[in-house]
Amino acid sequence: MNQDRFARRMAGMSTSEVREILKVTERPEILSFAGGLPAPELFPTEELAVQARALLEEEGVRALQYAPTEGYLPLRDWITERMNTVWGTQVTSSEILITSGSQQGLDLTAKVFLDEGDLVWCESPTYLAALGAFNVAMPRYEEMTTDQDGVILDGLEERLKKSPPKIVYVIPTFQNPSGRTWSMERRRGFMELMTKYEIPVIEDNAYYEVRFDEVEYCSLKSFDPKGLVISLASFSKVLCPGLRVAWVAAAPEVLARYIVVKQSTDLQTSNFNQMLVYRFLKAYDFDQRLQRICDTYRVRRDAMVAALEEELPVGMGFTRPAGGMFVWLEMPEAVDAHALLQRCLKAFVAFVPGFAFYPEKGRRNTARLNFSNLPPEKIRHGVRIFARCLAEEMEARQPQAALTAGK
Repeated sequence: MNQDRFARRMAGMSTSEVREILKVTERPEILSFAGGLPAPELFPTEELAVQARALLEEEGVRALQYAPTEGYLPLRDWITERMNTVWGTQVTSSEILITSGSQQGLDLTAKVFLDEGDLVWCESPTYLAALGAFNVAMPRYEEMTTDQDGVILDGLEERLKKSPPKIVYVIPTFQNPSGRTWSMERRRGFMELMTKYEIPVIEDNAYYEVRFDEVEYCSLKSFDPKGLVISLASFSKVLCPGLRVAWVAAAPEVLARYIVVKQSTDLQTSNFNQMLVYRFLKAYDFDQRLQRICDTYRVRRDAMVAALEEELPVGMGFTRPAGGMFVWLEMPEAVDAHALLQRCLKAFVAFVPGFAFYPEKGRRNTARLNFSNLPPEKIRHGVRIFARCLAEEMEARQPQAALTAGK
């Protein structure tokens, strides 16, 4: 078909790097560090089967009918109580919209806030699927420099004075892809600036409760006196992703716009799935289940960190996340992660090259490694193969690097 028939926005859109890599990882022989996949053995399949049958028997007509766009009120009430108790917020049920996955929250955000050419600030690196959602609106991007404590605040106010963004998108807790968590000092300082200049903040909390270590943090929304923070969260990482039940928490005047856009998108999130999630939450101990997830992922995080420390060539830098699902690796400048991926795939190991997590596709010597979806012994084996391929790639590109390559 003639390319002129398509909308101009399609020129700036492409398939997700992760989704394309995941097609390869469906092969059973591949050890995949690529996707952000929860461990399937932790899905409560039997419990959900019991609750699904009971739901159909007791409330089947209601569960299978159309329902309000805002979502199932008992579930919104549960979310409200959880956020106010655990996240440090002060939201009400009228500030919660149930979405079809957190990705829909990002898509709605683009439709609510962004016009062509609008400026978006994001962390460097940032979540690639957020970029994919925002790219539909054809915005411009500027990256905020980060370190182990989150966004670096030095110089940020001067940038705000010169060229304020339309929105800022951040993942302060167990970030995807870096695994980093903002310090409380950075959270306060950041929100003081955003509040002063009245910049809407999109806070992605997809991994908020997948916590391994004692780190002090709370939602940016708890520092939000003007209703500027739009918080996105999901049951995908703490229950299962296939039900696609997530939410947006925002001030009523902001949420009203999300509701209007969602009505034109899909009318409502699956009422059956919402009611099923709520029944599960009421029937079983959510915190006990969450602890099992965190304990499992902590062991896998430890296995990956230990294997990387032992196997990687000397001088590599990588994060040691206190929660979430990812380790971020920075390799020598000479290494091209895409070429390394091709070498690793031949050895039946997959990961995601880091350049996909930058708006301008920068830092080609970086990689994201997922640890949630493999048991420790496979993680250790996969890291050994990855490290061997990395050493080979370094030697091929820079022969002198072989002299410093470990093991």
